[in-house]
Amino acid sequence: MGIVTEATLKLIPMPETTKTMLALYQDLDAAAQSVAKIISNKIIPVTLEFLDRPTLIVVEDFAKIGLPTNVEAVLLIEQDGPPEVVERDMKRMADICLEEKAVSVEIAETKSDAVALKTARRTALSALARLKPTTILEDATVPRSEIAKMVKAINEIADKHNVDICTFGHAGDGNLHPTCITDARDHEEMERVELAFADIFAAAIDLGGTITGEHGVGAMKAPYLEWKLKKEGIDAMRAIKRAFDPNNIMNPGKVFAKETRKRVVVST
Repeated sequence: MGIVTEATLKLIPMPETTKTMLALYQDLDAAAQSVAKIISNKIIPVTLEFLDRPTLIVVEDFAKIGLPTNVEAVLLIEQDGPPEVVERDMKRMADICLEEKAVSVEIAETKSDAVALKTARRTALSALARLKPTTILEDATVPRSEIAKMVKAINEIADKHNVDICTFGHAGDGNLHPTCITDARDHEEMERVELAFADIFAAAIDLGGTITGEHGVGAMKAPYLEWKLKKEGIDAMRAIKRAFDPNNIMNPGKVFAKETRKRVVVST
């Protein structure tokens, strides 16, 4: 609802040092607790990513980078900055992960080792997309303390609706990406996929989160928006829309044209 006429950019120097670490867990709760403890210790890593076991299996089969596939989750952590700061932060984060029952912590010694570790996250979507014709990547965000509960809920929901869902995402801000591998030509399966995502959005809200933390609402999530914002919130947004766009010429027929979906599902 606006036009950019000018942008002022700031050039930031490249960091002096970058280090990458992989922490392995047999317990989702331990991985989630590590994330919360790192942030509560006022350490803000450049990267703090999460991958669950189904994602690890697919990524390793695709990229062949030596990832363990017998753990429940991994955290990919990266920090950059002055060498002394990076060394201090990496040691503190490694200690926290081990205190929270990480099976092991691996810090990349060379740039090539670091690239191999980061490949695990960078290739996740590509690895999943090759399995079936249709890949649906969503985002559901919860408080960092609820990441483990959310991942468990996603797995239970996938089993409930008999669909394939892998989860990865930005653990540092609780933004998870449940990704469904399906086939849009199979209408019966697509109905189950839609029901599964409805349950996932409901679970995120029940855990104090929201239906999107990164991708936005868009047309697909419009029916679920009222679950989070309530009728009063939607009415306020419609009023703002009318004030700035009384003739409804900006992106007409999208979000506010969608019917609100009744929340009849029960989250796991």
